[in-house]
Amino acid sequence: MLDKFLMSMELPFVRYAVIVGVLIALCSSLLGVTLVLKRFSFIGDGLSHVAFGAMSIAAIMKMTNNMLLILPVTVISAVLLLRTGQNTKIKGDAAVAMISVGSLAIGYLLMNIFGSSANLSGDVCSTLFGSTSILTLTPFEVWLCVILSVVVVLMFILFYNRIFAVTFDENFAKATGTHAGAYNLLIAIIIAVIIVLAMNLVGSLLISALVIFPALSAMRVFKSFLSVTVCSAILSVITAFTGLVISILAGTPVGSTIVAVDIAVFLIFYVAGLITGGVRE
Repeated sequence: MLDKFLMSMELPFVRYAVIVGVLIALCSSLLGVTLVLKRFSFIGDGLSHVAFGAMSIAAIMKMTNNMLLILPVTVISAVLLLRTGQNTKIKGDAAVAMISVGSLAIGYLLMNIFGSSANLSGDVCSTLFGSTSILTLTPFEVWLCVILSVVVVLMFILFYNRIFAVTFDENFAKATGTHAGAYNLLIAIIIAVIIVLAMNLVGSLLISALVIFPALSAMRVFKSFLSVTVCSAILSVITAFTGLVISILAGTPVGSTIVAVDIAVFLIFYVAGLITGGVRE
């Protein structure tokens, strides 16, 4: 099995998949803790369906680089979702559900009406579950992922204290002069970028698992924000790499395999948390 994996790594598209997979997993885990604590976990699900709708439109328009449409549409939707979620008439969870279901339905409808592919069900399945897209990355997409990943990590590090403050007590953060609205907007934009990147790895329907599971696993054992974030990042990278390796060796779907590994790790940490009672620092 080791020889098979080493032989696979000699292929450029496999190396691209491993690099992009690890980077996406790292970025996804950084804000997963914030989303869980702010009880806004399903924003990833909603934005992933928006990205699916944008991808459907890009496919109909036969765009050579669909990222030019998907990224701005998803970012704009993240901003609108944040604004709508603060509206007293439409609560945050209702706004996510509305955008999520609407985008998914419209995207699939457009693909059925205007799509020219002879294998529509295969294209939809690949987009929703990330079956093969991670193994068909171009060098441009890899470099774009590297650049965006570096930007996401730097933004998180530079604004870590502000993100921490907004996550735990937004009202107190406002009272101390922190522009909570601006940092919530930053979080939404970063999440939108992560969602677009993660579509190639696990597909639209499984993105939330990539964002949430590492954070939930880390929270079973650790209690402080920093330790949970660091543990979440480490777990996310390890599970993504392990899932990719298993997928390559066993020929299983990439996205589903990574999520299955995430579930196994969560169960291990859940049991460990019950035994140890959690670590405070």
